[in-house]
Amino acid sequence: MYLIVGLGNIGEKYQNTRHNIGFLVIDYITKNLNTSNINNPNFQSTLLKSGYNLFSKPITYMNNSGVAVNSIKDYYKIDLENIIIIHDDLDLPFGTVKFKIGGGHGGHNGLRSLDSHITKEYIRVRVGIGKPKNKEDVANYVLSNFSKEELEELYSRIIPHIALSVEALKELSIDEVKSKYTLK
Repeated sequence: MYLIVGLGNIGEKYQNTRHNIGFLVIDYITKNLNTSNINNPNFQSTLLKSGYNLFSKPITYMNNSGVAVNSIKDYYKIDLENIIIIHDDLDLPFGTVKFKIGGGHGGHNGLRSLDSHITKEYIRVRVGIGKPKNKEDVANYVLSNFSKEELEELYSRIIPHIALSVEALKELSIDEVKSKYTLK
């Protein structure tokens, strides 16, 4: 079984923000799948099941994502190598997509929470959102909406590419996925 998690924040005001790229990807992947809702308050997550895949959007807000992921992981006994986390990355230019296992959190509170609850050895799909011009403006930047042009590019090219890469992560090694699906 695979657990595919999109990081983000719940609520309409966060819907199209840079920090919610994980939620946008999960919505895209699941929109045409035959899914069932799993309603268990212990999961603190919008959780969908399709075949041997679970798709999670934690409702704990970004800073406590690890709580939700850990409860799902433990309940379903999911191995770390079968957990795929999709998240925004300030250190990558907009539209870049990279993959890795482990590594630091880079100041990302969602990853910090995951690391403290499930360790660092999960698969990460890093989606570049670029950096603000002023380093002190990071919080406002990640919570700002994508521009119309960025949203068009996300839905026409980047998110479909990420969806394909998530499928590939189930079949190929991380190194093969890096060589075939990295976007720069």
